[in-house]
Amino acid sequence: MLIGEVARRSGVSARMLRHYDALGLVRPTGRTVGGYREYTPENIRRIFHVEGLRSLGLSLREVGRALDDPGFTPAALVGDLIRRAEERLHRERELLDRLRKVDAAGPAGWPDVARIIELLHGLGSGSAARRQQAVLAEHDSVPAELLAEAVLGESDPHVAGALRWALARASGAGVASVASGLASEDADVRRRAVQALAELPGEEATSALVDALADPEPTVRGPAALALGARDDTRAVPTLVGLVVAGPNDVEAAELLGTLAGDATWEERIMAALADELDDPGVDSAARMRLTQALAEMPGTLAVEMLRRLTRDDDRPVALVASALLAVLEEREGDAENRRRET
Repeated sequence: MLIGEVARRSGVSARMLRHYDALGLVRPTGRTVGGYREYTPENIRRIFHVEGLRSLGLSLREVGRALDDPGFTPAALVGDLIRRAEERLHRERELLDRLRKVDAAGPAGWPDVARIIELLHGLGSGSAARRQQAVLAEHDSVPAELLAEAVLGESDPHVAGALRWALARASGAGVASVASGLASEDADVRRRAVQALAELPGEEATSALVDALADPEPTVRGPAALALGARDDTRAVPTLVGLVVAGPNDVEAAELLGTLAGDATWEERIMAALADELDDPGVDSAARMRLTQALAEMPGTLAVEMLRRLTRDDDRPVALVASALLAVLEEREGDAENRRRET
């Protein structure tokens, strides 16, 4: 079979067949009287073998070795090809991800594209200082979606703070992207999502924080409760009481409970929740101490009766703390009464 016919049937160009011949990769068995290359069925099978190996990513040199070296074993080469393919896929995914980010940013022209790409390079730097610089330098024009994605993956506290600050300046944009981090299997990602949501305004962010109250990790639901308490959201009350019991954010949680107890519709529920924990035999002495101290944050004289009861508590340290706090509250109330009389 002449070269033109081989090219037509195999799909390999005549030029490439001549190149194979020159390399000694596929040599035609003979030539016609006119000097044209003549291929046998065996030659054609070898052409298909060459093309098959090339489709796996082998170089022509590697193809020749695979076909002609009797001692060649494919395992090592195939393993190397797998690694190359994985690296290539990784690069392609990175490119696709970058293109999607550029597209989502809605660039108005090529200067905007260049700026976004430069920002992506900065956010991808191994240097925390470089990442922080990239955020601060472009904070007024960084697309919220990029900030949201970056804040979920940022472990450096200083860079994360800069990202949250820039995201908060984006007027609530990117909340949905940040909230998506709450579905992550990684507790650190969920924690970062809560930290970012805590600094974002609006009902959408508040709703996402409420969802985070159900998180199994204390490092996630605790900050969510503190953020909601700061927004005067009473849905955080049970978790805030739990924080007082568990620590270490008991002081902040107690202060927020005191603020929420200023609402007459919630004061009884909060006091009842604290009382239930104090009466729970499974709560240890240290936790009962924190609960007793939290009573001092309740508004007015709301906690006086409970503190009086605790002055007779069987747990001596709790009784002493209750007595001290009661004295402070009674003195404070006495001073207030004197001022009222004077006026």
